[in-house]
Amino acid sequence: MAEQENKEEVKNDEKIKEEIREDVKKVEILDILKLVSPGTPLRIAIDDITRAKTGALIVIMSPNLGRALEGGFKVNCKFFPQRLIELSKMDGAVILSDDLKKILYANVLLIPNPEIPSPETGTRHKAAERTAKQANTLVIAISQRRDRITLYYCDTKYVLRNADEILRRATETLQILEKQREIYDDLITNLNVLEVTGLVSFSDVCNILQRTEMIIRIGELIRKSIVELGKEGNIVKMRLRELTKNVERTEQLILKDYSIKPERINELISGISFDDLIDTEGISKLLFNKASNEMIQPKGYRLLSRTNLAETDLQNFIEGFKNLNNILNLGIEDIKNVLKDEDFSQEFHKEMKNLRENVMVGKKI
Repeated sequence: MAEQENKEEVKNDEKIKEEIREDVKKVEILDILKLVSPGTPLRIAIDDITRAKTGALIVIMSPNLGRALEGGFKVNCKFFPQRLIELSKMDGAVILSDDLKKILYANVLLIPNPEIPSPETGTRHKAAERTAKQANTLVIAISQRRDRITLYYCDTKYVLRNADEILRRATETLQILEKQREIYDDLITNLNVLEVTGLVSFSDVCNILQRTEMIIRIGELIRKSIVELGKEGNIVKMRLRELTKNVERTEQLILKDYSIKPERINELISGISFDDLIDTEGISKLLFNKASNEMIQPKGYRLLSRTNLAETDLQNFIEGFKNLNNILNLGIEDIKNVLKDEDFSQEFHKEMKNLRENVMVGKKI
């Protein structure tokens, strides 16, 4: 039994480490995409090289790069797009400084370790991928015939898309996100009523968490497109901010309302596949170990955060009276015992009354 548990722990640790590695990769590739987003000097040069169909290999200098280079000549001049375009007409690679402010070498032959695995078939792309892996750096391969720009960063490969294509797909994804946000808002309005009337089931909570996770994941896809678009993505960025406003904060408050381990629940949600995300019964079992039709009382963090209560006072109410239903039905004397201030107690009592009325008539709060 103990041996089985140890195996499970090792398996879980490996899964967590792999998730961390994937998260790091996502962050790193977004940083790389910022360097080559439309409007940047490097992207201007890359686009002109692509249009000229000359092809190119552009390598960012790193401490481990020396062993993968041979020949070429020293340039050591300030980086300008036109200079890079001219130097790329030669057969070899162009080496840029790690801050992209200088062109260091040109016409350099890349000779990475041939034992480094690479699924690429073309000589240029195979050398680019192996160099990126060996030197832990960024190598940009611009195809001479296929108008394709490929980024190799360490062991990650990413093919840059055309700005028009990125914008079209981002717009389509925004439309999907808009529909998800409409459903989410309706579910929140419904949850407000259920919480005030004490009729919440695990199904209602899971429906909100499902929709929240969908919005977050769709938002991540659009953010990557925004990074690729650079300045051309400002309108998409503004719309994304509107559609995802307060979603993650609301999710955290809901988790605090219905779970004693919100961080753990958050981890579990993040690991659910898109296919499993629509299985309400399965999610209820996974997250709460409860049937979806079982009833549950919220503690009150989410709705009471809409009042003027200080965080410490809110915590005192929840610790003292256990759930939202008990708090909403408190008399003025009970409130005074917590707040120690008659005027503020009267104000909070009135706030709770207004909150209940607004919820019952379907107003957004």
